[in-house]
Amino acid sequence: MRERIRLCFIGCGAFCKSFVPLFQKHPDVESVAVCDLIPERSAAYAEKFGVPVIASFEEAIHRRDINAIAIFTQRHLHGPLVIAALKAGKHVYSAVPCASRIEEIAEIEALVRQSRLTYSMGETGFYRAATIFCRRQMAAGHMGDFVYGEAQYNHDQRHFDYTRNGPDWRRVAGIPPMLYPTHSTAMILGALPGVFARKVAAFGYTEKYLTDIFGVNGVNLWNNPFSNTAMLLQLSNGGIARISENRRVAFAGPNTYISQFYGSNACYEFAVAHHYFSSWDPANPQKLRMQEVSQQLLPPSVFQVISEPDGPQKISENVGFWESAPIQPTGRIPESYRQDKNGHNGTHHFLVDDFCRAVATGRLSPTNIWTAARFNLPGLVAHQSALRDGERMDVPDLGDPPADWKVLDPEKTTPGEEA
Repeated sequence: MRERIRLCFIGCGAFCKSFVPLFQKHPDVESVAVCDLIPERSAAYAEKFGVPVIASFEEAIHRRDINAIAIFTQRHLHGPLVIAALKAGKHVYSAVPCASRIEEIAEIEALVRQSRLTYSMGETGFYRAATIFCRRQMAAGHMGDFVYGEAQYNHDQRHFDYTRNGPDWRRVAGIPPMLYPTHSTAMILGALPGVFARKVAAFGYTEKYLTDIFGVNGVNLWNNPFSNTAMLLQLSNGGIARISENRRVAFAGPNTYISQFYGSNACYEFAVAHHYFSSWDPANPQKLRMQEVSQQLLPPSVFQVISEPDGPQKISENVGFWESAPIQPTGRIPESYRQDKNGHNGTHHFLVDDFCRAVATGRLSPTNIWTAARFNLPGLVAHQSALRDGERMDVPDLGDPPADWKVLDPEKTTPGEEA
C-alpha cells in the first residue's frame, strides 16, 4: 500500500510558488496546504493555488491530517525546522541547504535513522545535465578513475531581493557563501556516488564595497566578511575538487555548472555554453578524441541560441531556465506534470518526484540525509578554514545509509518499488 502525502508548505516566498503546482499534480499527493509568518503571503498563495492556510508551523507539525512538511523558509532556518518536523513524526522535503550547523545535520541524520521517515533535500545540482552526463560516463567506466573536478555557483548579490525579509534584511543577506555550497558540491559528488570529502582548505574574498552586508562587528548574523569563497577538497577516492561559491561576481547564467571533470581515461569540459567530452582512443592510446556534446546537455532554447552566429551574445541567466535538456531522464516523470515548465533547467520535477516516491514506497530519496550531509558539510568546514586563513581541516562524514534501506534510482522508475 502506497502512503498518500498530505503536505504543508512552510514559507510562501518567491521560490516556493514553483513547487506548489508540482506537488498538487503528483499522483501520490492527496492534499496541499500552506503556512507563512506573514498572513498576507499565505493568503495570496491560498487564492492563487486554491489551497487552505495553516496558521503556524507549530500547528502544521502537530496536525494529524498533515504527514509531510516542505521547508521553504530562509536558508539558515532550515535545520531547526527540519528537526522539529521530524520529531513530530513528519516526512520532510527541504529546500537547500540542509542546515547551517554541523550539529544540526548530525541530529537530522540520527532522527531519520531512528524514525525511518523520509527526508529529501531539493538540490537541483544533482539533476543538472552536466552532473547526469558525468555520472553516466563514470558509471559506464568510460572515464576511468576520477582525478580532478571544478564546479561553481556564481550568483551575484545584485540578483537577490533580500528586502522581502524586512528592515533587517542586510543581517541575513551576509550569510557566508559556504553555508550554502550544495549547488556546487552536488554536481561533483553527485557524479561520484559514495564519494565524500575528507579534508578541505579554503580562502575567502573580503568584500570591499557592500560592507554593510558582508562584514564583522555584527553587520550580519555570522560576522562574515566574505562575499566569495573557494575551497579545495581532498576526496575519499583520492581525487581533488575545487569548489567556488561567489556572491559578488559579474557573471550571468548558466550560473551553476561543472567547468571541468577529469578522469584518467576521459574528461568533460564546459566553456560558456559549449560542452565537450574528450577520451583516449582505446585502439590508439596516443590519440585523443574530442566531441561536442552540447545538444545533449543544453535545453533546446539554449542550444538554438548558441547555434546562431551571434548566439553567445544573447545568452542570459534566464535562457533555458524553465526547460529540461535531452539528457535528463524526463521519461521517469509522471505524465501529470512531465511537460510543465519548472525551474533550474528543468530539475524541480525530478526532486518533487523523488520525495513523493520515497514517501509512497518507503525507499530513500537519492538526495537523502546521508547524501545531503556529504554535499553540505564540506562548506560548513570550509568557512571555518577561510576564517583561519586557509587552514587545512578534516571534514566529518556521517557514513552511508543503512544497508537495508534501498535508494530510488535517479534514472528511472523501478518496477516493484512498492514498500
